[in-house]
Amino acid sequence: MRAAETAAAIRAGRRRAREVTEAALADIAARDGRLNAFTEVTAARARAEADAVDAAVAAGRDPGALAGVPFAVKNLFDLEGITTLAGSRIERDRPAAARDAFLVCQLRAAGGVCLGALNMDEYAYGFTTENSHYGPTRNPHDVTRMAGGSSGGSAAAVAAGMVPLTLGSDTNGSIRVPASLCGIFGLKPTYGRLSRSGTYLFAGSFDHLGPFARDVADLALAYDALQGTDAEDHAQQWRAAEPVSAALGAGIGGLRIAVAGGHFARNGHAEAFAAVEAVARALDATRNVEIPEAGRGRAAAFLITMAEGGNLHMPDLRTRAHDFDPMTRDRFLAGALLPAHWLMQAQRVRAAYRAAALKLFDEVDLVLTPATPYVAPPIGQDMIEVDGERIPVRPNLGVFTQPISCIGLPTLVVPLADPAAIGAPGGLPIGVQLVAAPWREETLFRAAAALERAGVCAAPQPKE
Repeated sequence: MRAAETAAAIRAGRRRAREVTEAALADIAARDGRLNAFTEVTAARARAEADAVDAAVAAGRDPGALAGVPFAVKNLFDLEGITTLAGSRIERDRPAAARDAFLVCQLRAAGGVCLGALNMDEYAYGFTTENSHYGPTRNPHDVTRMAGGSSGGSAAAVAAGMVPLTLGSDTNGSIRVPASLCGIFGLKPTYGRLSRSGTYLFAGSFDHLGPFARDVADLALAYDALQGTDAEDHAQQWRAAEPVSAALGAGIGGLRIAVAGGHFARNGHAEAFAAVEAVARALDATRNVEIPEAGRGRAAAFLITMAEGGNLHMPDLRTRAHDFDPMTRDRFLAGALLPAHWLMQAQRVRAAYRAAALKLFDEVDLVLTPATPYVAPPIGQDMIEVDGERIPVRPNLGVFTQPISCIGLPTLVVPLADPAAIGAPGGLPIGVQLVAAPWREETLFRAAAALERAGVCAAPQPKE
């Protein structure tokens, strides 16, 4: 199922939104027990929304660019009448959401049909979606392996083809890591581009929201629909919408493209760097650049997000510590206890690192880096060997994503079409980050579309 094709067929009357919705609901019922991507399926709501789309078509009204397209959202997005879990046990006791999150409203206004909420790491603090309350989400390419996180349910649902579009959040890599491990396209826009109102934040100065899809056209369609100004999100930048769908055929002529070295040329397995090389060849990127102080930027990101998360959850840490996943609880507590001078220094490092990184974009338009340091590890694996050293699996899944989100740069993960051809173990998926200057999402989509046309990047068919 592709979003663009589905919407076109429904608008033309060749298909009915209710038919598409029923097929998607049946598919979820048949297959999600194995993958555990959904935590809530909103079947009655989906049927009502689909019927409204069909009624609009029958009346000759335009139902929108996403007419009848099924979508689902990470369970930190508010859905009216549903309790927003944010992957936690504690939030079960909160009241149901009174209205949909802003971005859910944007997709619905474009004709999308919401099928439910998706599994995630507790309070978005993790890279694996091995949720101790709701169980792990499993990778559709190998159900013994991690889907990535914290938006693991969002990535797995799209990779498995249960829905063509989902929404996730990205603090330190929570869209890009699961996109890479599940072999799909994922977008983290510029910080402040998309509204976050109606979502449960993790670390407000880092949090981004964005879409997943199985192809570039669908990702662009979703991103265009999501744009819009929202007075309730004070972090959102007041900019006019800048649609990208029309630019997909523009090609990469005139783009200055480079490969990131230094921090981004170590700390991973051979398949991570082979994936970058394959993309670089396809884009004729022969230049190398170094994003200065990326390692220190990542260290700053660890400290700041720990502290912001610990501060946010302090009331529950005092009164309901036993209801947290122990690993999440301990990291929040550690963040809450960080010395103030450490945090001040982390913010100084972050600011200096951002200024240095932005200077690179005076010379280049696009930078290529690995998305994850290795393919999806088995569920439950704690340690892995990298560069001859045994390191923890979970935090190091973000070794290449954290330095980018720390400074809010727009990033699009593209999956290798044939991961076996670059030596990925077991032919498991792996992706590459395309990184641009702030507000240059169009550059990302131009390059991603060119890679898709060349057959280098595409969502590989899952084995599940």
